Amino acid sequence: MPTKPFHILAKPSGPICNLDCDYCFYLDKVELFENEKSFKMPPDVLEQHIKTYISSQVNNGAEINFAWQGGEPTLMGLDYFKKIVELQKKYAPAHANITNAMQTNGTLLDDEWCIFLRENNFLVGISIDGPEDLHDHYRKDKARRGTFNQVMRGLLLLQQHKVEYNTLTVVQSHNGDHPQRVYEFLKSIGSQFMQFIPIVEPTHGSKVNERSVRPKQWGDFMISIFEQWRKNDIGKIFIQHFDGALANELKMPGSICVHSPECGRSLAIEHNGNVYSCDHFVYDKDLVGNIMTQSYEEIVDSPQQLQFGRDKYEKMPSKCLKCPVRPQCHGGCPAHRFTSTSNGEKHLNYLCEGYFDFFTHLSPYLKAMGMALRKRLPATEYYQFMPKQDIGRNDPCPCGSGKKSKACHA
Repeated sequence: MPTKPFHILAKPSGPICNLDCDYCFYLDKVELFENEKSFKMPPDVLEQHIKTYISSQVNNGAEINFAWQGGEPTLMGLDYFKKIVELQKKYAPAHANITNAMQTNGTLLDDEWCIFLRENNFLVGISIDGPEDLHDHYRKDKARRGTFNQVMRGLLLLQQHKVEYNTLTVVQSHNGDHPQRVYEFLKSIGSQFMQFIPIVEPTHGSKVNERSVRPKQWGDFMISIFEQWRKNDIGKIFIQHFDGALANELKMPGSICVHSPECGRSLAIEHNGNVYSCDHFVYDKDLVGNIMTQSYEEIVDSPQQLQFGRDKYEKMPSKCLKCPVRPQCHGGCPAHRFTSTSNGEKHLNYLCEGYFDFFTHLSPYLKAMGMALRKRLPATEYYQFMPKQDIGRNDPCPCGSGKKSKACHA
């Protein structure tokens, strides 16, 4: 068995997608497979992935979660996913609970797809960047047209068929100035589980292109959403970054690898069986094995992959090691650690300023929420444990009553 739990993100369609989003980092991965004629995970590779993944997970807990992404996974067709479910049933032990999550742009969904997804309890992640003008700015189809209407059509079908879904929103330089609009829009379309990921596209050295979210912009965006969430939506809306931060506060395993102490337990398998260190490190140098010749246990605990995981901490600059928010931040994603500190140390995260602002702002709230949960109170009761000076007398009471603090819980 592997030394620690791990997770595999499968890309059965490789980098192929029916859209042409400006910021997509994965479309260019076609160049890695220059001799490929078909970007479709063949039956033998698919079966080996499912069989081997189940066998590597059975002692890690009752639930075995498969994740399907791309590219665009629905390009594989519905029959392909029916085969996936068939193979999972074939290899799953009697006590195992198999779950599936699929990240999609939603444009190819129809009634038949949604019936299948509902009957087989798929969790569907919909990629949407906010209201129409913000979404369509960078999320284009092959004809360079906006995709908002097609995505919303797919989302409506999911809702009609009662398919469980969440949203993934890419934060870039354009929508990054509109956190309130983005958040209110996502609430308006019924999203109760939200993920926000920053787009960072290096050009040369420590430079980024114009689409990339700016460090302070990212911090301000997340702070603004946190403020709206804590005042109105704790316990009603779940946001991955906030859940992960609270898990770190409680010294529990987090749901977001970006802010975990080490990397290396979330790998990606491509359509041809190649396994890479991470979804953000699909390069020749980060190829760690192939599922047709090795087991997942051998791959995830290989010296190369274990060192990849340790590098997150071992290559952290001293500025990060001394930083008061390190227990929350852990240096961020290694893919974004391409800048240098003022004294020339390498591997500083491009988003450092934003992370520092964000976690500094969250700190008193996380401590208070942590205290509430340790006392077996709901997180909404965090205000009982907030230092009084952190709540202005004329500020709305954080309990959500709508009253001023001085008139509520005095």
